[in-house]
Amino acid sequence: MSKTLIVPGLDGSPAPHWQDWWAATEPTAEMVALSDPSHPVPAVWEYELGEAVLRNPDSILVGHSLGAIVIVRLLARYPHLPVRAALLVAPAETRGSDRIGHFGPIPERLLPVPATVVASRNDPWMTLPRARQLASSWGAQLVDLGEVGHINVASGFGPWPQGRAFRDALILRSARAPFAWAAQSAWRAV
Repeated sequence: MSKTLIVPGLDGSPAPHWQDWWAATEPTAEMVALSDPSHPVPAVWEYELGEAVLRNPDSILVGHSLGAIVIVRLLARYPHLPVRAALLVAPAETRGSDRIGHFGPIPERLLPVPATVVASRNDPWMTLPRARQLASSWGAQLVDLGEVGHINVASGFGPWPQGRAFRDALILRSARAPFAWAAQSAWRAV
């Protein structure tokens, strides 16, 4: 069974964030320990996530906010890492941000694995049109949750079982046929 590596965003995902709950209650899930979550350094976070992936090949990456952007940066730089799929929840825009601007520009190319972007229409960290545009450039499925904020504790999200359902659907999608995904990816790259 594939492991779920949970990638928190800026300031981490402490309890009662859905990522913390998920890591604490699911035996196959692990929160990736990223250095200094309040003052992140892109190269350090990418290295730490890369190490976690190499320790857990064929894992599903689940990132929230800046964690989603770190996943995209890592996969764009190292497309042959043994990652099965990526669930990118409420990705954060880096443009114009004093705290995370150094994580930009966000890569805008086809990801080497099946991916799903879960976004909100009133997310203060990224507009839905921008999330849609990035999902398209990544070859990712987009899920529009409506007006639900940043999909975190402040916007009313507790355990968020729907997130697990999105992850499980992505696992099924990635298991269907690796050859079919590779052919689809090659077709989109043309």
